[in-house]
Amino acid sequence: MNVPGYEGRLDLGELRRQVDAALEQFLGVKAQQARSDRLPTVPLEVVRDFVFAGGKRVRPLMCVLGWYAACGQGDVSRVITAAASLELFHAFALIHDDLMDHSETRRGRPSVHLSLAAGHRDSDFGESAAILLGDLALAWSLEMYNGAGLEPGQLLAGLSVMDAMRTAVVYGQYMDLDVTPHLTDDVDRALAVICYKTAKYTVEHPLHLGAALAGAGPEVRSVLSAYALPLGEAFQLRDDLLGVFGDPTATGKPALDDLREGKRTVLLALAVRHSDADQLATLRALVGNRYLDEEGAESLREVLAATGARARTEQLIQDQRDAALRALNGAPLAPPALGAMRAVAHALTERAR
Repeated sequence: MNVPGYEGRLDLGELRRQVDAALEQFLGVKAQQARSDRLPTVPLEVVRDFVFAGGKRVRPLMCVLGWYAACGQGDVSRVITAAASLELFHAFALIHDDLMDHSETRRGRPSVHLSLAAGHRDSDFGESAAILLGDLALAWSLEMYNGAGLEPGQLLAGLSVMDAMRTAVVYGQYMDLDVTPHLTDDVDRALAVICYKTAKYTVEHPLHLGAALAGAGPEVRSVLSAYALPLGEAFQLRDDLLGVFGDPTATGKPALDDLREGKRTVLLALAVRHSDADQLATLRALVGNRYLDEEGAESLREVLAATGARARTEQLIQDQRDAALRALNGAPLAPPALGAMRAVAHALTERAR
């Protein structure tokens, strides 16, 4: 399986299609096994529907780009299968994240725990089942990676990156949960959460995984990190803006969830830092209110704009994207991958969903 135009340009759309094909094949085998063993059909159906309900395939794409950037040789189809396993890991993380955040929708559909709860007599079934299905997606991600047909050396090199990725995500999620009850202007802490919960797991570790599968050394990984970490930060900052100011029909999530949850974002920390007494009172009264309505959300949006928090976050996104792009200047990476990485940097930071 070759990606058209590798000598001159990587076709990102074709890469995504190949990732989806690998996921279809793996989950198709799982469906056959479930029928053969007379297992319940719902777990497979829910995980499969969740995976194919949307998603940008950022993590698998980054993994394959890491392989090409490090001048990987051999059968790219095996690398694509290994990369696709990251999408199952992502499903695990999102299913559990929605449960912890009490999110009602994801990708324009009811969250998994609410979908599972619908019509069930046991009020706790949805949450309990969502935990199990998230765990199932996690187990399948490792199974898919192990069954990708990689050489033994590749397999082991990649596993160390996967271990680091899983650890970073859990710590990042814990940091996201472990917040003070009062609003603060602690931008540094909000950025630390982004680093571990998003930047490493979304960009750095997938790139490192692809590079490890190509046999890359520390120099290449260092360059990839210099690109990945600011880009991952910019990606999450854009996500935080979309979570408040985005169009729900495009994002697939209400523009109230982050505000109702009281998510401690950089956007919110900047608003606290630059607010006057009245603005701070509005923030304290409405952020984290689980009964927040659209009128209250609009009041918060006005404060986020008036304090300059929205504009400062936009500037941070631009600054971090530019830092990521500068890291590629003169980088010892394959030219076709460099072009694709530049395109991805713009796509991830200028998106509307």
